[in-house]
Amino acid sequence: MPPVEPSNEPSVSVRHHLEYGLARATLGLVEAIPLRVAAGMARQVARIYFQFSRRRRIAIDNVLRAGITADPRTASRIARESFEHFALTLVESARCDFLFKNDTWRKHVKINLPPAVDAILDDPNQGLILGCGHYGNWEVAGQIMALRKPLVGVSRPMSNPLTQELLRVRRPQVRVRLIPKHDGDLLRFLGILKNHEILALMMDQHSGSRGMAVPFFGIPAGTHTAIALLHLVTRTPLIFGVCRRVGLMQFELSASGPLNFTATGNKAEDIRSILVWLNTCLEQAIREAPEQYLWGHRRWKSLA
Repeated sequence: MPPVEPSNEPSVSVRHHLEYGLARATLGLVEAIPLRVAAGMARQVARIYFQFSRRRRIAIDNVLRAGITADPRTASRIARESFEHFALTLVESARCDFLFKNDTWRKHVKINLPPAVDAILDDPNQGLILGCGHYGNWEVAGQIMALRKPLVGVSRPMSNPLTQELLRVRRPQVRVRLIPKHDGDLLRFLGILKNHEILALMMDQHSGSRGMAVPFFGIPAGTHTAIALLHLVTRTPLIFGVCRRVGLMQFELSASGPLNFTATGNKAEDIRSILVWLNTCLEQAIREAPEQYLWGHRRWKSLA
């Protein structure tokens, strides 16, 4: 694993160096031991964290609120398994570089895409908007899609610049690049689509007052509108994609769409219709494997 050059910037504190050292040691251990051993250790750590984390209650309440089950014990089990799933996602993402060597990924990923989506991915003169959520292994999904067409994702920079750089250099060297989440310039998205790349946007994060209240499992949830606006303005095809785990380091990549929405002239209702479609696609995926969704984040916060 390549080292990260130490920084002399004042913003890099002793805590940052300690966090970086821990992250580097953890990644080194995950890389050095057999995958099944690393997965077992990750599950155990997740179970312990689940018992003591304040997000335990959030996750259980979210499962119940979504109507996945009405039984509190079943909800607790699903919530715990979602923590384990996230831990496995981190391990798989740390080890997934070998998937892209000598076409090894073909033994680990089953691709099930509609012919129309395949045609878009094979067209060098066509961009694509990919809507996705915190479900399955979204990291592997992005890497696989980028084998067909360069992909740009949006991520929130970590507060620790050393750890941020460590994760950057550890990312498999395929055609994926990340841009900062908190950047008000929407024109950057237009440039990505004009370059005929894939713009991947997570659409299940709380939007606050900047978004629109759209039903998610029948409950209004603050949803970012940028993905719908981009589709309406640019007419770029929009799809929803998931990468479901079917076994350890075994995945099935599938997609819904492409959606080519016909505008009605009522901008707000058009945006709402597109977001409802995306949320419905995500709901359907979650119902098939609820333990593979990240229930620990507050999806139904106030829009104020």
